[in-house]
Amino acid sequence: MILEFTKMSGAGNDFILVDDRLSRLSELSRAQVVRLCHRQFGIGADGLMLLVSCHSGKADFAWRFWNNDGSDAEMCGNGARCFARFIQRVTEWVHPSVTFETVAGVITAEFHGERVTVNLTPPHQLKLKESVPTSSGTLEVSSLNTGVPHAVVFVPDADKTPVQQLGAELRYHPHFKPRGTNVNFAQIQGPNFIRVRTYERGVEGETLACGTGVSAAAMISAAVHGFTSPVQVQVQGGDHLEVAFRQDHGQFSDVRLTGPATFVFEGRMPLPS
Repeated sequence: MILEFTKMSGAGNDFILVDDRLSRLSELSRAQVVRLCHRQFGIGADGLMLLVSCHSGKADFAWRFWNNDGSDAEMCGNGARCFARFIQRVTEWVHPSVTFETVAGVITAEFHGERVTVNLTPPHQLKLKESVPTSSGTLEVSSLNTGVPHAVVFVPDADKTPVQQLGAELRYHPHFKPRGTNVNFAQIQGPNFIRVRTYERGVEGETLACGTGVSAAAMISAAVHGFTSPVQVQVQGGDHLEVAFRQDHGQFSDVRLTGPATFVFEGRMPLPS
């Protein structure tokens, strides 16, 4: 079978996207996903998304989404923006917005040229300033689930932070059992402005951007440091994302993430066995 795909980037977070509305890939295996996402032996990506029909009646379309290690992914803010523009292209969608169903809930995307705004599902499980022992000493860690779990650590210098080593330690830390967590290292750059580096669960390494991660970091910055909406976030890839939200008595709602979603290339290759 020949696979026709599109490669896209959301602020440096890259994805393989495939139109599977005819359900030709419904039995795609974990090993096949890993091979396709492999940067030496496949296309190379942080994750893979299939555009599928929505059978629940709750949205215009739906997705199936895997991390590059083949594990299922509930939600991805950068991926959601790319997915929306992919829908726009392959279906010739002419409306200013589109909805699609994910494991985390229904996402609405609004188009602004190459930039897209997506809503995130209501955040939950906010925990602030917990003490977590690590090999680098006890860290003050806050956490929030923005569709997937995220831990946030404020650091004085993101460039000097050992993201791979410390991120992996916190990702598998007993404090976040049983499923682990994504880990974000946030440096305050100015009023309502942070820089974030992210270690992603499922990728098992640092990515150039993580939409749900910067959203968690932005809201935790509001809770801990008094930031107000919207918050500007510079990611490791160099792009800037914007996170808007409502905050009422410590509760967050109406979370909206805006950023770029760009087409990289299209291609065809045999589907790995």
